[in-house]
Amino acid sequence: MADVVQYRLERMVDELDDLESRGIFTRREIAEIVKQRRKFEYRLKRPSPLKQDFIAYIDYETQLDALRRLRKKAATRELLRQGKKKTKTRKSVSDFAPVSRIMEIYRLAVMRYKGDVELWFRYLEFCRQRKNGRMKKVLALVIRFHPKLPGVWIYAAAWEFDHNLNVAAARALMQSGLRMCPNSEDLWVEYLRMELTYLNKLKARKVALGEDKGTLVRDKKDADEKQWKEENKDLFMSLDDEDKENNDHVSDEESEKKLDLFSEHASGLLKTVYSGAIQALPSSFSLRKQFLEILESIEVADSEELRIEILRDMKRDFSADPEYWDWLARLEMPDASITGEKNEDAMYSRLQKAVQVYEEAIKAVPSATMFKLYINFLLDAIASERGEVEAFSLSNHASSYISDILKVYEKAETTGCLTEELACQCISFYTQLGRLEEAKKVAENLCSGKISDSVQLWLLRVSVDIRCITKDSLSPSKADALSIFELFRTVLTKISISEAESLWIMALKFFANQKKSFEKLIELSLKAVAKYGGSENGFSLSSAVVNFILQKDGLKHAREVYKRFLALPHPGLALYKNCIELESNLASLGNEDSLVNTRKLYEAALATYDQDTSLWKDYHSLETKLGTTETAAAIYWRARKSLKDSAVDFTSPD
Repeated sequence: MADVVQYRLERMVDELDDLESRGIFTRREIAEIVKQRRKFEYRLKRPSPLKQDFIAYIDYETQLDALRRLRKKAATRELLRQGKKKTKTRKSVSDFAPVSRIMEIYRLAVMRYKGDVELWFRYLEFCRQRKNGRMKKVLALVIRFHPKLPGVWIYAAAWEFDHNLNVAAARALMQSGLRMCPNSEDLWVEYLRMELTYLNKLKARKVALGEDKGTLVRDKKDADEKQWKEENKDLFMSLDDEDKENNDHVSDEESEKKLDLFSEHASGLLKTVYSGAIQALPSSFSLRKQFLEILESIEVADSEELRIEILRDMKRDFSADPEYWDWLARLEMPDASITGEKNEDAMYSRLQKAVQVYEEAIKAVPSATMFKLYINFLLDAIASERGEVEAFSLSNHASSYISDILKVYEKAETTGCLTEELACQCISFYTQLGRLEEAKKVAENLCSGKISDSVQLWLLRVSVDIRCITKDSLSPSKADALSIFELFRTVLTKISISEAESLWIMALKFFANQKKSFEKLIELSLKAVAKYGGSENGFSLSSAVVNFILQKDGLKHAREVYKRFLALPHPGLALYKNCIELESNLASLGNEDSLVNTRKLYEAALATYDQDTSLWKDYHSLETKLGTTETAAAIYWRARKSLKDSAVDFTSPD
């Protein structure tokens, strides 16, 4: 290995001598360069060189070459400053060697890591930037090792088309790529774009020679101006004589014929590629959309017929896909920021056309996804820049927009397509509009329907009821508080504790200052814990209640309540840990009663959870800090006996 490295370094002697003789690097700098290169060469010659070794070597050589070029330019400027004439110097070995060395490192890297596509593309980009003539060989190697990668074919064809100006080679590469990767959408689209770009270049060449006019690219502004002139041609007065008019008419006809030749060729090309693409990818909806976008951006013969054909094929193949209907409807309602449309009546007319498409869609595809897309479209259409519904009160058609959305919600409910998400969205929409009473009625109906088990729906219903009660007065009346409590009791008794976490927290906060209702809520929580059991980890209802009471009524009342919870059959480990933490904090401040209570809690918890290592550790830690050596040792040996010795990893006291 050392001989090979030494041989490679000796081959760099001419380059290094040239760098020193030209004054680009000093002898000391050259010695450092040799040192670094020797280090990198040894890395590459080890049995299993890493990819990072190659990349680090390439980065070093790239930076070194950049420094060399900068110093060479600086030396040239210095000669000019000294008054010496700038002479054209021949390039020496130091100008060619860096690129050759980097290319060689890349070659070794890609041969070592043939499957690394990113490394191959780095190699290609370097060849493209330096233009050293090895690009074709590298492209051939990439295609050889990665023939099933569409990006490779596209890159190779783009280089032939844009840089090598070889259209025939680019076309051959694209067609070979389509044979190897017929299911690639990108290949089909890029092939069509390449062919149309070539046609447009031919057209531009004719225009530059004065043999033709116009391009295949569609300019909406020019089209609108031409249409306006056609509609208002009576306003213009001709100043030319009749013969000149006839000559101009003849020349225009010839130009139109030439333009038709190009547009007909483009039309035929688009038809051919489109038919091949849909045969290869019959189920690709995005491919059809891209073809339609390309068609709308160019001027081709029979463009309207082609557009109708593509739309007809899409309806035939994707009429059961909600995404298709959503796209088709949004096609009727283009973005106003792009089209420049500011007339509200015109925008509303477009919106109604889109609504008609959606109405047809929910008949053809009556699904929750379709209704969701329909509603999202209407919300997007009427939303302001900040997306607030209230901002549309100034719009002339605001009431129509809102009624359309509400009708869609009603249709979703009647057809059985109203999901939990749509139901919650409907209630939220009513509340955004400020229609709290209507939101309350809708929530009541939905909570008694098919999705009555939805926690989020009940949460919205309770929050709406609370807003209705507190909108006039912050403190609710006894009757209102009772109705809210009954509502909470209805939902909390039918949903498990783990699912109703947010509802329990809301109830505790709402009734915190209402003594009787809060006591009833505690009784309700005791029944829930008795029914569903306590939590081992995660949300613990009993712990939440104890913490609320501790903050509200103090330690004495909190102890009374947690003892009631602990008396239940399965209070849960989370409650034990919470109570232990509460009592141990007070015990650390010197409260003897809390220390006694903490030990009792540990003993009660270990009676059920004697295999919980953390519980034994915490108990041992407590005795170590607040107890005696004997009590700590006793806990340690009990833990070893219970956990079978090996599971105990805390240190025994001396």
